Amino acid sequence: MEIKKLIEWNPWWETNSVSDALKGKPRQNYQPLIDSVNIKEITIILGVRRSGKSTLMYQMIDNLLSNKIDPKQVLFVNLEDNKLREDSLEEIYSAYRSSLNPNKKTYFFIDEIHREEEWESWIRKKYDLKENCKFVVSGSCFIKKEYSTLLTGRNLTFEVFPLSFEEYLDFKGISFDKNKVRQGLITNKTKYLIMNHLEDYMKQGGFPEISFAKEEFKAMVLKQYFDDILYKDIIKRYNINTKKVQDLAIYLMTNFTNKFSLRTIRNTLKTAYDSIQDYLSYFIEAYLFFLQDYFSYSLKKQKTRASKIYCIDNGLRNATSFKFSEDYGRLAENLVFIELKRRKQEAFYWDEKGEVDFVVKDGAELTPINVTHSDGIDKREINALKAFKARFNKNVKRMLVLTKDVESKEAEIEFIPLWKWLLT
Repeated sequence: MEIKKLIEWNPWWETNSVSDALKGKPRQNYQPLIDSVNIKEITIILGVRRSGKSTLMYQMIDNLLSNKIDPKQVLFVNLEDNKLREDSLEEIYSAYRSSLNPNKKTYFFIDEIHREEEWESWIRKKYDLKENCKFVVSGSCFIKKEYSTLLTGRNLTFEVFPLSFEEYLDFKGISFDKNKVRQGLITNKTKYLIMNHLEDYMKQGGFPEISFAKEEFKAMVLKQYFDDILYKDIIKRYNINTKKVQDLAIYLMTNFTNKFSLRTIRNTLKTAYDSIQDYLSYFIEAYLFFLQDYFSYSLKKQKTRASKIYCIDNGLRNATSFKFSEDYGRLAENLVFIELKRRKQEAFYWDEKGEVDFVVKDGAELTPINVTHSDGIDKREINALKAFKARFNKNVKRMLVLTKDVESKEAEIEFIPLWKWLLT
């Protein structure tokens, strides 16, 4: 392999710095990921395409250079580059070592690593042989079983999501004091500004580059993201039927936050059960969709009840689904689900005597949450929470209804504006 193939991916070899365009804007919630460049374990970064994984890798590189690491000790490659298609990781690494860095520690960043067959075996061998190299790898469609056995005890895994609402406001230059938000001490002017941006966030989502895109191009760019996820991360990888995959993805986008059955999908799309199950697993691997299970202490009951489907990003959903109206209730529910995932909270749904959107399980404690994003609270929302409380009384410590702007407490139920819940 010729070292010149790597030069354009590693401009710091000449400039001694990472450009502002590559570094992007810092995301404080991912500081532990940035700091992981300093430990020996392999850093694995997972997340949907275009969520900011590459930018975070560049920020890690900037961190190294700021701490006086020789730029030539840092090697970055993106395996989606056609110029690198014929080169194995070993050939890339050997060419780099022989040309630039024969004996100093190397920081090897590999973007879209799933393009390389048996990458985990290659990295494990280097790691176990005490190669003087720190590995940071990212992928848009990992199957965790690919590395869970081979790299057990050798890696730290981080999931990267599109911008949270707090990050979205930061990217928009909106500053606020979280303690004052929590205490209800912000001015009405600030509150209404935040609420206005929440409406935009609910519709346009949190992909980082979308927050800076011109309004007239946002839907077009999001549609391209959707096409890239389907084609590059699913169809091309598994060599499967393009139209059937697209039809199923659009069907799920249109029916997000709903329960779904394989029978209904089969009858609607004329696709076999096995194919639907395979495609759905590929969507989940690519971080495009998530499933939510029914809440029950019986695993059998939990698994025999229908699951609900959620999408990684509201903007992606709105740009691709056949939606017939702006359904803020469903957009708000999807947003809450993704925020719970971002916070690493385990959430289910329940619907025996009324439906509870989310049952957050923290050890033995249960927190039922309904999302209405309205100031007119339907009694069904309250009655469902009360029914859940009656059923699981001793484990329920808190009950929430997330509203548009109502904030109060009635009996045991807390009513909290969605914008405030997202920021505290």
